[in-house]
Formats: sequence, structure tokens, C-alpha cells
Amino acid sequence: MSLHLFDTATRSMREFVPQVSGTASIYVCGATVQGVPHIGHVRSGLNFDVLRRWLARDGSTVHLVRNVTDIDDKILTKAGENDAAWWDWAYRHERAFEAAYDALGCLPPTYAPRATGHMTQMVELMDRLIEKGHAYAAEGDVYFSVTSFPEYGALSGQKLDEVSQGEWAATCKRDPRDFTLWKAAKPGEPSWPTPWGPGRPGWHLECSAMATAYLGGTFDIHGGGIDLIFPHHENEQAQSRAAGDGFARYWMHNAWVTLSGEKMSKSLGNTVTIPVMLEQVRAPELRYYLVGPHYRSHIEYSPEALDESVSAYRRIESFLRRVVERTGAVDDSGELAPAFVTSMDDDVSTPGALAAIHRRVREGNTALESGDDAGARAAAGSVRAMTGVLGLDPLSPRWHDASSAADGAGGRALAVLVDRLLEERQQARRERDFARADALRDHLLLAGIAVEDTPDGPKWTLKDD
Repeated sequence: MSLHLFDTATRSMREFVPQVSGTASIYVCGATVQGVPHIGHVRSGLNFDVLRRWLARDGSTVHLVRNVTDIDDKILTKAGENDAAWWDWAYRHERAFEAAYDALGCLPPTYAPRATGHMTQMVELMDRLIEKGHAYAAEGDVYFSVTSFPEYGALSGQKLDEVSQGEWAATCKRDPRDFTLWKAAKPGEPSWPTPWGPGRPGWHLECSAMATAYLGGTFDIHGGGIDLIFPHHENEQAQSRAAGDGFARYWMHNAWVTLSGEKMSKSLGNTVTIPVMLEQVRAPELRYYLVGPHYRSHIEYSPEALDESVSAYRRIESFLRRVVERTGAVDDSGELAPAFVTSMDDDVSTPGALAAIHRRVREGNTALESGDDAGARAAAGSVRAMTGVLGLDPLSPRWHDASSAADGAGGRALAVLVDRLLEERQQARRERDFARADALRDHLLLAGIAVEDTPDGPKWTLKDD
């Protein structure tokens, strides 16, 4: 089976055929760097990192662009509230996002352009649109004329008579459904010169300009969260195609991370930030939690669900370490299970891919128990290859080095994890599930943690090497 992806534009599964054989081009809407990243922010980056790894598995070249929106109303507001220069506020949080992506194992994007570095391209795009009759200048603003483009609404399914851009009312608009390409300068705000007066870009304009600057007028995949389908991606597609570009050939959208049934967002105050999460669990465990569900499925955050992911990841890790301890180093070039390949080719179905991994882990554990070291090594090589595609290989240098950290934030995270495992062990003993309790004890021992049962409860220490 070849790779098939769900295309938002056609609302159907389509075989992925790149525009240029052996090369895939992806544009992912990145962060508006207004604050500290939370797990809802980074989910999109992780989902498209997995897609990128899968596309590259056969030697294909993947060009991935993930932009940075570093000028925006929200950034100006937050900077003002914190008595900071807007550019300082934006750069500070851009670095926080980069740190979060890196901590969770995202491969660096091919390009990470900032909006403020592409004003020339934005002016050129507006000029093309005005010349073709799809945009107009009014009182220093520039607007896209929605009714001038008959295909408007094709991506999102919006009906023209129901369109609302969610923008402030502007008396200079010819039609309230038109959207802003350029905002006229206001006192005290940053601005850039244009033929129509100084100002700054609207949100939608910047992505079209940056995508085409780095990937060309037509490229393979445009990705982002489902909340971006309208108006952001609808408007990107409209302005790009109205200007004469083919733009994205496939559209992919990941679902939200929710908390109490609501989208996780700063404005709602229901966020779980990456720094806080990494005080509780190790980075690969958090990555497992976020890439495990299908990218088009919502994740309802809960500590219990996170704990389940931690346990599942550790089962994989424990198996691999047992094989290494018994038989020596295992490389990561093992065979991908057919079920894994089928799942990944089916719209990057990570739940099926992880199920295939865990089946191989169980087979490998059975081989270990029966003394079949060759079978265990074959299973371990396969597990390393498959987890590597998902960016989750416990024996990769990235995660192997991180797993041994036992000081600072790493030490605090370790303490939380061990305490949770000990609580699970105590609960298993209360329920007289002694096999489970012993397995948890062995798991801790394998990780280098000695457990002593005392009258005051279990105590743990790190074993000496």
C-alpha cells in the first residue's frame, strides 16, 4: 500500500504523489510567539515531524518549513502588559518554542522563517493581487475582495453569505466579508513602508508569502491545527490562488488537545505548559503521549491518560534494555513490521503503528523468557527501527542520555515518575495482583532504582553503577 493522506480540501483519502519524485515539500503553520508553549501548541509540530520522518524513511528529501509569527496584535498586547519591547517579547518566546520542539525530539525544520523578515515578499504579493483586481487599498489598509474569487470557501466549506472574518469592523471595507492583508500604521506600533502607506501585515498574508518564498508557487502539503482551517487557511488559499499560484496540493489538519472538553489555549487559561510537563515526565514519554493518538483525533488531557502513556513507553524501553543487557548492543536497522507499514501508510495511523510495536515487544519478551536470544535481538532491532520512525527509540542517543539524568529538573521528573510507579505497585498489592506488583518492582530495578519496603511505606534510592 502506498501512502494515503486525508486531504481536508477534498474531504477524502488521497494517495500521496509528490510534485517532484523523491522530494516532498511541507509548510506547517508555526507559533504566534506570544507566550510559553503548551502541549496543544507543540502537538502540530510533533505530528508533522512524524510525517516527515515517514516520508524520509526511503531516502526521500523532505523540505519542511515551519514559520514564526513574530508580529501580531496578541504579541503587541502581551508585550505592553509586561512592559517589554515587542521584538524582545517575541524573540524570547520564539526561543521557548524552539526549546520545546527540540526537547520533544522534533527534527529542525529546513527553514524557520519569521514574518518580520519577509515584508518585501508580502508587498509583492499584495501588488499582484491589486493588479489582478482581487485586492484594494483604502485609508492605508489593504483588503482582499472575497467576492472577486469564486472559489472562496472551497477549503472550509463556508458559504459566502455566512462568512465572518472575526475582524474588527472597518468602515473602509467594500464588503464586510473582505479580510485584511495589511494594517495601516498606528501611533506607537511598529510599521514597515509600502506603496500604500506604512503599516504591518495581516496574519493571513505572511504565510502565503513565506510558503511560496521557500517552497515555490505550488508545493505538496500544507499543515496546521483544525482551528486554522477558517479563516486562516481559507484566506491563504484564496489570496495565493487569486494571485496565480497553485499553492498547496494537499491540506492536512491535526485536532486539538482539550482540557475539560475545551480547546487548550492561553485565552481560556486552560493550558499545560511544556516546562511544567517536563517536570513531571521525561520528554520521550510526553512525546509518546502526544503522537500516540491519530493526528486527526482530539486528545482529552488527563493525568491518568498521561500515566498510561508513560507505562506503555517504559514497557518498550524495559524490553530493549533487557535485550542489550543480555545480548549486547542492538542496532536500529531492523525490519519494519508489515502492520506498522500498513498503519503508517494509512494516513499516518500512529495507534496502529504503536500496536505493531507492542506486539513485537511481547514477542521479544517471550523469546527472552524461552532463552531465544536470536529471536529477542531480531525483535529488538525491529522495535528500534519502528520507534525510530516515530522519534521514540529509547536507545537513541537523544533519549538514552536524557533517561540517565538525575539532577535538576531531570531529578524532579524522576522523583515524580518513581513515586507514581510505587503508588501503582502499592495499589497492585492491595488488589492482590502480585504479578503486577513484582513486575513494577523489576521495572524499577532495571532502571537502576532500588526499592525497600519499610513500616512507613516503600523507599527508593538510585543504585550505584
